[in-house]
Amino acid sequence: MSFLNNVLDTVKRGCEIGGFPEEFYEVVSKPERIVIVKIPVKLSSGKFTVFQGYRVQHNSALGPYKGGIRFHPDLTLEDDIALATIMTLKNSLAGLPYGGAKGGIKLNPKELTQKDLEAICRGYVSGLRVVLGEYVDIPAPDVGTNSQMMAWMVDEYSKIVGHNVPGVFTAKPPILHGNPVREYATGFGCAVMSREMANKLLGGIEGKKVSIQGFGNTGQWHAYYLSKMGAKVVAVSDTSGTVYDPSGLDVELAIKVKNTTGKVLNYPKGEKIADPQASLYVDVDILGPDAMENQITVENVGKVKAKIIVEGANGPTTPAAEMELAKKGAVVVPDFLANAGGVVMSYLEWVENLQWYIWDEEETRAKLEKIMKSNLDRTYKKFEELRSSGRAYTMRDAALVLSLERIYHAMRTRGWI
Repeated sequence: MSFLNNVLDTVKRGCEIGGFPEEFYEVVSKPERIVIVKIPVKLSSGKFTVFQGYRVQHNSALGPYKGGIRFHPDLTLEDDIALATIMTLKNSLAGLPYGGAKGGIKLNPKELTQKDLEAICRGYVSGLRVVLGEYVDIPAPDVGTNSQMMAWMVDEYSKIVGHNVPGVFTAKPPILHGNPVREYATGFGCAVMSREMANKLLGGIEGKKVSIQGFGNTGQWHAYYLSKMGAKVVAVSDTSGTVYDPSGLDVELAIKVKNTTGKVLNYPKGEKIADPQASLYVDVDILGPDAMENQITVENVGKVKAKIIVEGANGPTTPAAEMELAKKGAVVVPDFLANAGGVVMSYLEWVENLQWYIWDEEETRAKLEKIMKSNLDRTYKKFEELRSSGRAYTMRDAALVLSLERIYHAMRTRGWI
């Protein structure tokens, strides 16, 4: 099944468990608006290329649209619809005043110069200018984009409207009214989720073994903060392969190697395994699938040994695979709960921008941690309530019901359904 079909099946299951009417699923399963833009750019090579960009605005019942911008060679509009749907669920579950959105451009940023990327970013914003705004749609980075790209985008938007509008994009550089916590917020949030689940199910995080699949921004900070919390990170992977050391990796060294050489396999210690998916199968207490969607499937779920799976990526576990994990007694902390640290931090940055106010890094991180912990506690309580019925429910089911309840009541109150 496609990624979108997996997401829609999950939403449908949540609607059924929550007892919501069929008309609600019909509305919440479809985006409110899809915008496709053409971006003509003369590249540094001299070649003239027209890129295609998307912005999917899924649901605005709870507030303005919020979601990332992805630059990836395999991006499809269908993927954007799925990701926008997840963002609606994520924002609702986190208690934020946002609906969901997602956007992106089909390209490989590694093949382009900084000058090319700047022109593409500005062209994307120019094409979408009528559907963006600090009270309309507030994008942020995703796979293949970063704070520098957000700086170009916020500058372009500000030029178009004629004044500075820092609140229209989040995860900007601190010099342009970003908050430094946003750089590591998603991974930090995943670490908080991992720690709190270990406290609930494993007697604490100290000494617990961890494997991280995907060693980009989320995976690096997930591993870094878990190591600081007392866990033992024994495996990490990227597209080059997996590094495994049962005695524990030097996470800071692994991050340095990855960021300076581009490949985690250049880490000087441990066992090197060519298969990036090998990190999924290590015998650990906690697994962080922090790479891409559809990584744990019915074909390989039998090899997964972790007791707790904390989804740093969007949709890394297929619904069928999650049910198999549940049968084995493993618990999956679903993506739209686990990796919400980025959007929660984006909300905090947005609030600062709207008020032209600044919190310091320590205060901001404390606010982020408090919100993430509260979200997990509410979801786990609902999970225990559902399980008390004797039926086989997952944490994703609990998160879905809580998320959909908030969206449903907002839509009913507005008179949409």
